[in-house]
Amino acid sequence: MICILMACLLGSAACLAQSSPTGERKGVRRGNRDFRKEQWQDAEINYKKALVADSTSATADYNLANTYYRMENYSEADRYLRAGADSLAKGNHAADLFHNQGNVMLKQRNWQGAIEAYKNALRRNPGDMETKSNLAYAQKMLENEQQNGGGGGNNDQNQDQNQNQDQQDQNQDQNQDQNNDQDQNKDQNQDQNNDRNDNQQNDNQDQQDQQNKQDQGQQPKITPQAAQQMLQAIQAREKDTQDKVKKEKAAKLKSKQKEKNW
Repeated sequence: MICILMACLLGSAACLAQSSPTGERKGVRRGNRDFRKEQWQDAEINYKKALVADSTSATADYNLANTYYRMENYSEADRYLRAGADSLAKGNHAADLFHNQGNVMLKQRNWQGAIEAYKNALRRNPGDMETKSNLAYAQKMLENEQQNGGGGGNNDQNQDQNQNQDQQDQNQDQNQDQNNDQDQNKDQNQDQNNDRNDNQQNDNQDQQDQQNKQDQGQQPKITPQAAQQMLQAIQAREKDTQDKVKKEKAAKLKSKQKEKNW
């Protein structure tokens, strides 16, 4: 819970506002109106105008710190809470001051600082259940940090980094699986293409072999005229051979007869 101080309605703060210049009171009132409308930047401007009019305005410091808290600028929130602490810690709103300081430190993961701030708030307002709840949470976070080896509040940050790393590893594994699936599909397609090519080549070879067998199995066809010519040629060669043999025999006989006459 974040509270703002109304310059015209609060005990010691009200007295401070009444003794402050008119510009300071006007800036605080306008800042409070913007704060209630959740117009944080306008509230920031008006609270700073109040501080320009009166640099010692604890009310403007406190409400400006709460505005920065809403804007999630926790370092500036802590700065302005500290600026108004000396005045407000002695007044009726000291419990609100320390409660808000605890909230800021909780956002900064300063567990030990938050615990001390909440304890200071409870010393001034022991029945504040929200402060008790926040104190228990800060104590639990400090205990977890100490059990895990410390780290100055970086435990949650390390856990977030580990979760991010796990997510990256998971995405990388998914991408790797997808790439492997793509490579496997590519190999399957290549194998299918190779099988189709091999089957086509085998079919072509089978057709060629079958054609060669058919060609070898067929006997050449000879016409009667060609057969007659081949027969005549064979007979002519046999006649020539017989004539040649007869001439050789006659020559041998004649040679023998001459030898006898000699």
